Amino acid sequence: MSKLVTIYGGSGFIGRYVARRMAKAGWRVRVAVRRPNEAIFVKTYGVVGQVEPIFCNIRDDASVAQSMRGADAVVNCVGILQEAGRNTFAAVQTDGAERIARMAATAGISQMVHFSAIGADLESVSDYGRSKAAGEAGVLAHMPNAVILRPSIVFGAEDKFFNRFAGMSRIGPILPIVGAEY
Repeated sequence: MSKLVTIYGGSGFIGRYVARRMAKAGWRVRVAVRRPNEAIFVKTYGVVGQVEPIFCNIRDDASVAQSMRGADAVVNCVGILQEAGRNTFAAVQTDGAERIARMAATAGISQMVHFSAIGADLESVSDYGRSKAAGEAGVLAHMPNAVILRPSIVFGAEDKFFNRFAGMSRIGPILPIVGAEY
């Protein structure tokens, strides 16, 4: 029987590529997302029944624990660039990451990969950077052998970074560039 991985945020910009790769490697893939009906496309990443989107509220212990039940490994790809309502940097990137690691450790899952961000630092000037660093600390407190990845800006056809600038360039004669020292 093939191994099972639960990928939190597995239908997002990075998560969908992780889900596809895990399916191609022969894993059964459970994609834990807020809106499974909007993640139906992940089913096509494997054979019938190999990849399944399921509901998970990353802010709820029971929901996180249920979505990883029976898993051999977990991957956390959940991240936000902007806060909205209850989805704050602290709730999602700090508490959510720690919750996944804590629930995985409790369930006896020994393999975890956590996507953080370049510049994650508890002393960062940005709330985003501090929340990512606190999330890493929470993960390592429960899963000391977790693999933590710190990508820089990730871009591609579905990204929300370069596509935002592309959209702005279509509506005006100039394109503002902030932070020229970078």
